[in-house]
Amino acid sequence: MRTSPKHQNPATIRRLYDQPVKENDPFNLSRIQMLDNNACSDTGVQGTNVSFQTCKDQVFTLESSMAGAGFVAYDSPSAVSISSSRSPFSPHGSQSCLSDPRPSPDNTYGSPYSGSSVVDDSNKLKHKLRELELSLLGPESDTVDSCNGCFITGDHQAASMASFNCAQLVDLVPKFNLKQILVACGQALHDDDMMTVTGLMHVLEKMVSVSGEPIQRLGAYVLEGLRARLESSGSNIYRALKCKEPTSSELMSYMHILFRICPYWKFAYTSGNVVIKEVLEYEGKIHIIDFQIAQGTQWMFLIAALAKRPGGPPSIRITGIDDSQSNHARGGGLHIVGQRLSEFARSYNVSFEFHDAAMSGCEIQLEHLKVQPGEALAVNLPYVLHHMPDESVSIWNHRDRLLRLVKSLSPKVVTLTEQESNTNTSPFFSRYLETLDYYSAMFESIDVACPRDDKQRINAEQHCVARDIVNMIACEGPERVERHELHGKWRSRFMMAGFSQYPLSSSVTMAVRDMLKEYDHNYRLEEREGALYLGWVNRAMATFSAWR
Repeated sequence: MRTSPKHQNPATIRRLYDQPVKENDPFNLSRIQMLDNNACSDTGVQGTNVSFQTCKDQVFTLESSMAGAGFVAYDSPSAVSISSSRSPFSPHGSQSCLSDPRPSPDNTYGSPYSGSSVVDDSNKLKHKLRELELSLLGPESDTVDSCNGCFITGDHQAASMASFNCAQLVDLVPKFNLKQILVACGQALHDDDMMTVTGLMHVLEKMVSVSGEPIQRLGAYVLEGLRARLESSGSNIYRALKCKEPTSSELMSYMHILFRICPYWKFAYTSGNVVIKEVLEYEGKIHIIDFQIAQGTQWMFLIAALAKRPGGPPSIRITGIDDSQSNHARGGGLHIVGQRLSEFARSYNVSFEFHDAAMSGCEIQLEHLKVQPGEALAVNLPYVLHHMPDESVSIWNHRDRLLRLVKSLSPKVVTLTEQESNTNTSPFFSRYLETLDYYSAMFESIDVACPRDDKQRINAEQHCVARDIVNMIACEGPERVERHELHGKWRSRFMMAGFSQYPLSSSVTMAVRDMLKEYDHNYRLEEREGALYLGWVNRAMATFSAWR
């Protein structure tokens, strides 16, 4: 069945984990550790400082100042410009995510934001804001327009807004930290309490910073997402953020920073290569289908390992799948990846063929994969399935359709790596709390590896992480493309598609543990229910599993 023309394929957010290729290392083998456990390079990367700028159809801008040392406030109101033309937030709102309020048994890393104490603090904070409102405006300030739930417009509302002084608000809530205020603001938006939202956003503008502590940096992008949702312009922010996208070399340097200082992609590469090598080591003809090939770096290590096989290497064919969004980072199409891998395989005297499928996973059909008789097939799904819309978004349910398609190919093994987060069908406030929890850990893990005033780190977070956060907070329906699920849900989907779990050997765990020795001691690795969980402190960040 061809992809329905009704299916929308919005501009996919730049992947956090797309790995770069440095020209001074043509095969990039010094960058990551795979089967031979070589140490990673800590070579720095130079790049151009590029801040968020926008073009004529902009909706929001991030103009956080980076001058001076230490804390720099997220200035208001000049930090955000709002278009006068407001478009509908999501025309497919009725098809939006189905609420699933039940806690998953797989989520043993409970969100610290979701406890009753934080909700109580949120209520206390809203109560204090209400007290300030009454003291400034009098009891008539609770007049509400019954038609839209907003305060009545006119001179009274203008006076009320003018009376909210940021300094007074900050003085009123000294015992509440930034996390609590972020939670309270999300709760107020969920409750349609717009006066509280307005007051808290004024407070947040003075507390967040792209060069501050991890929670301050996260807060800057969460605030942007809240503004986008409030203005019903979540989809437009992508066009605005892409207007002044950095050059290919700049974006490559930003992605390289995250690739170098965070182990998330190396976790996927290391685990996947060990499993695939175990399963296919004695096969004569190997075909690997990679649904997010990016730069193709992962397969260099596998080619090198298989080249040393007693009796000679196999012939290897790789089908690389990637949408047009990755072309910019590569500086061209998938043929660049094919040429690079072909040259590398030739240097190891390995028979190699590359086939490219330049399209998204939603568009893939059987005929695009070019599977041939007599091949031992492996399929790689690294951080890609959560971008496939499921049954809660579209009747086409590309998420499960793709799994059934892969199963029909009878692969020897399928490797899956995904972020361990629950944002797919969660209602707004639950998803908001989960986003705060997950990305707090993400920013903390980045913080230990890069100075806070490092402009390259700031650019990397802005261009490679911020859009994911904004998308999860601001967008609904087909426009929300960041739709993560916990491993337990992925396991259910794979089993319904006819897969059984491939047991991971001790070699996989040992290889990942060796790789993690290069990183901060707060990274954790745990094996349970047949999967590997990579965590930061007590928060699971990613999972790896294999299927057949």
